[in-house]
Formats: sequence, C-alpha cells, structure tokens
Amino acid sequence: MKELQHLNKYFLKYKGRLFVGLIITVAARIFALYVPQFIGDSTNIIEQYINGEVTSIPAVRSELITNILLILGATLMSAFLTFLMRQTFIVVSRYIEFHLKNEVFEQYQNLSLNFYKKNRTGDLMNRISEDVSKVRMYAGPALMYSVQTITLFVVVLTYMISKAPLLTLYTVAPLPILSFAIYKLSRAINQRSTIVQQYLSRLSTFTQESFSGISVIKSYGLEQQINKDFVGLSNTSKEKNIDLVKVQAFFFPLMVLLIGLSNILVIYIGGKRFIEGEIENVGTIVEFLLYVNMLTWPVATVGWVADMVQRAEASQKRINEFLQEKPEITNPTENDTPVKGEIKFKNVTFTYDDTNIIALKNISFEINPGETLAIIGKTGSGKSTILELIGRLYDVSEGTIFIDNKPITAYNLKQLRQATGYVPQDAFLFSDSIKNNIKFGKEEASDEEVMEAAKNAAVHKNIVGFSKGYDTILGERGITLSGGQKQRVSIARAIIKDPNILLFDDCLSAVDTETEEEILSNLHKISKDKTTIIVSHRVSSAKNADKIIVLEDGEIIQQGTHNQLTNKKGYYQELYLKQLSEKES
Repeated sequence: MKELQHLNKYFLKYKGRLFVGLIITVAARIFALYVPQFIGDSTNIIEQYINGEVTSIPAVRSELITNILLILGATLMSAFLTFLMRQTFIVVSRYIEFHLKNEVFEQYQNLSLNFYKKNRTGDLMNRISEDVSKVRMYAGPALMYSVQTITLFVVVLTYMISKAPLLTLYTVAPLPILSFAIYKLSRAINQRSTIVQQYLSRLSTFTQESFSGISVIKSYGLEQQINKDFVGLSNTSKEKNIDLVKVQAFFFPLMVLLIGLSNILVIYIGGKRFIEGEIENVGTIVEFLLYVNMLTWPVATVGWVADMVQRAEASQKRINEFLQEKPEITNPTENDTPVKGEIKFKNVTFTYDDTNIIALKNISFEINPGETLAIIGKTGSGKSTILELIGRLYDVSEGTIFIDNKPITAYNLKQLRQATGYVPQDAFLFSDSIKNNIKFGKEEASDEEVMEAAKNAAVHKNIVGFSKGYDTILGERGITLSGGQKQRVSIARAIIKDPNILLFDDCLSAVDTETEEEILSNLHKISKDKTTIIVSHRVSSAKNADKIIVLEDGEIIQQGTHNQLTNKKGYYQELYLKQLSEKES
C-alpha cells in the first residue's frame, strides 16, 4: 500500500470525523453482540421448560417477550448506528475524492506544454475520473468495512473466548486459510487491475480523438475502419476485464465454503462437548452459530475490501505518476514584478525536447514599449516559437530573453502572463456563450467593454446577426463559428484584457484582406502604448510595423522596415511582389 500513503494527509485532515466514525462503529457492534445473547437466553429458557426445570408458562412467556423486545431494541440501535457509521465514512470519502480531483487538476494546469505533447487527453481524463473513483472506494467503503470487520472480530471473539475457548478455536480455524488465499488472490488482482485501467485509458483516448476528429473521419469515409479499430480495442479490453473477473470469482465461493466449514465445526464440536457436559446448555451452541454467521459478511467483505484496495493501489500509482511529475516551467517568485513591455532576445537558441528540432538558432533582436514588430517567414521557420518563448510556455535552450532589461525567468510567472495577450494560430474557444469567451480575457468586463472589443476585432456585426447575439452558445472548440469568426473572437478576447504585450500568431489568416485592414487599423490605435508582435505570412499584416524580421530555418535572414526590405533583394521583396501581383490579378 505504498502508493496509497499519498492519501494519509487527507485522513489526517478528517481525523476527527473518522474517530467519531470509529466510536459509532464500536457502539454498533456492541449492540449487535447482544442479539445472539438474548436469542441464546431464550433458547435456554425453552430448554429449561422442556426439561421441567421451569414449569410456569406465564414466566416463560414473560421472559421470551422481554428477550424479544431486547432483541428488537438492540437491532434497531445497531441499525441506526450503522446508518450513522456509513454517513460518516462515506461522506469523508467524498471529501477526499473532491480534494484529490482538485489536486490532480491543479497539477495538470501547472505542468508544461511538453507534458501534454507526451500524454493523450483521454488518458488524462481517465486518471482524474475513473482512477480517482477507484481510490475513493478505498477511502470510503474499504476503510468502513475494514473498521467494521476488525471491530466485530475483536468484540465477538473476545466474548466467544470468554464463553467457550476451545469451541472458539475450532470456529476460527479456517480463517488462516482464508487469509493466505486472499493474499495470493490479491496479488493477481492487483496485476490485472493495472492492465484493465490502462486499457480503459486507451479506450477513452481513442473515443475522444474520434469524436474530436469526426469531420475528418466522415470526409474520408473512414467510419468502418474506425469502428473496426474500436471493436478490436474494446474486445481486448473485455478480455482483460474477464481475466480480472475470473480471479475475483474465487472470492465468494471460497468465503461460503469456509463459513460453512465453521458452522459444521460449531455444530459438531459444540454438540459433542454439550453431550459430554463441558457446555452447560444448548443456548451457547445457538449463540456460536449466530456469531459465526454474523462474521459471515465481514469475512466475505475481506475479499471485497482486498479487491478494492488492490484496485485503488493500481489507480493511485497511475495518479502519482503525474502528481510526481515536475513542471519544467516554475514560478521563481511571488513578489510583484510589473511588466512595461521592452523585449530583447540575445543569442537565443531553442530546441524542442520531444522532436529534437532546433526551432531557433542564435536569434537576437529588441523591441521597445509602444512599438510593433512583424515576423515573416515560411512554415516551420520558428515564428510561433518566438511568441511561445515570450509567454514563457517554454524556456530557452541557450541565450537569454530580457523583459525590461531583466531576464524573463526572474519574473513572477502569473504576472508575466497577465501582462500578455496571446492570440494563437489555432484559435481555441470554449463551449460557452460568445460573451463569456470574450470575457475570458477579463472576467469582470462589462457588456459595453465586450462589445467594444468585438468591434475592434471586426466581429461585432457577425455576432449581432445570430439569433441570440452575444449569448449564442458555441459548440465544442467553437465549431459553431467559421474559421475567421473564431480568430476574431480570439482577438477580441486578447484586446479586452488590455495587456502591455500583444502577441498575434498568424491570427488573420482566415479573414479577407478588407477585414484584415479594418482589424489592423483598429489594432494600430489600440496598441500605441503597447508592445505588439505580429506573426504572419502576409506582407499586408507587416507593412505598418516599426520593425520587420524575416526568419528561415530558425535564423534571421533579413530585418528592417517595410520600405527598406521592399527595396532590398531577398525573401521579403519576393513575397511582396508575389502577393502584390496576386492582389492585382
């Protein structure tokens, strides 16, 4: 149970509730203990009447009615306390589930982009849902039944030993066999549980990717192939589950066999000792039979609890793998580190860990607050990487990035990102209203601010054309909108944030030239006192920038103003003339 030690901090947090639950459990078992005693007493009274030791029928009737009322009262009190016990332990397990899910989700948010490149979304979702649910079963039902079983064994066995030590010894003789069988079965269950959870993650990943890419699947007519792959994966998962169930199936027959053996031993040994006069009355044998059967469910739950613990161990191990993952990007300080917007790259080289591709090679440039820098280059030249480094989504391999003449790694990470408005190339919108998607940049923004941001992003007219306007709910990943509309809503989100640094990653690629001109004109007004970097394939997006750099294979091959570069032979001039001729034609 090494992996499950991670939960100890939560058990300590709720130690008061758990202690109360323990007291309630002991009380419930003590009341339950009295029931067989009263039944045994009733049996003895009947035996005494049959043997002629008691001749008064009213006295026998009175004694039996008293015992029945005591049995009823003890049963009701035990049932009520058992209800409270369940409420205590199960509620604590729900709290632990809540805290663990929040811990996992917070860790997911802290982990760097490289982590998400190496792990699939379906697997991440499975660990925070299915695996955490398995762990909750350990923190709730497994713990509750363990406490109940231990308490019952201590209370019942103590009483049984006081009444008939030798008979008790024979009664519990099968338990060591049971313990050994559980140990062997639990090991097999643990191994199979881990495999089952792994295949469940694969199924979650496969279905998540299939649903996300359903348009591609349909357009290529791959439904049958995808269905065939899914059936193959689900069949393998089914086989792994059947392997697990085959092992689990040994538990309850084994329990019934051993409990039945205990009953036979009680009847045989107890009857023999009664005949020999070593046990005074039949009531003791009846009590022992009831106690043995009272132990039936707790003994049966030993296997169930062992199964739950093994599953939880396997699941917690998978959770711990991610909880122990160290974020590559960490916050160096909680102190206030305001950002004005001066950016300087000095001999920056960057290599992606997952592919070993050198995206940037010895890059150096600087941009002052209030200036606009345009970055032009072919696909894969390193343009987007520069923006990701400024947002500190990655750290540089070599060289230094300075913000306001201080290394970027010295800034409060949260404050640095709050001072940055980033519009990615692939605009991501949430399954929420258009208004809330824009307000994602500024949660407390008024409706007027939302509309003003949308107007500056040239998307207001499109939005008011929808039947529900700004309250229109978008489909997953903004599928309700066109590519250009998604880009413009994403731009509005960055604008409303009013950051000191604006980063636009080819975010006008899906809009026409007229709309592009309108947005760029608005951005020029908005960004007068802001540092703006525009990544684009179009010269039209770069021509009004204060500085332009041209990248090729991660290196700066040209830099200057629009006029300087159009009058100088090279990539920029060729691109300008090509796009100019396309526009004229």
